[in-house]
Amino acid sequence: MVVCVCNAIRECQVREAARAGATTACQAYRCYGRQAKCGQCVAFAREIIEQERAAA
Repeated sequence: MVVCVCNAIRECQVREAARAGATTACQAYRCYGRQAKCGQCVAFAREIIEQERAAA
């Protein structure tokens, strides 16, 4: 599933970044050399990161 349309970042990429230590959407996007643009995706990305941190 695509999380960020502006940057073409997929859910699996956000999860991977979270497992690598990203704690915010911005940190996760930076793992791929990108940054949030319109901001519509940040809440969803944050939710995915929280799920990964809870599962760790």
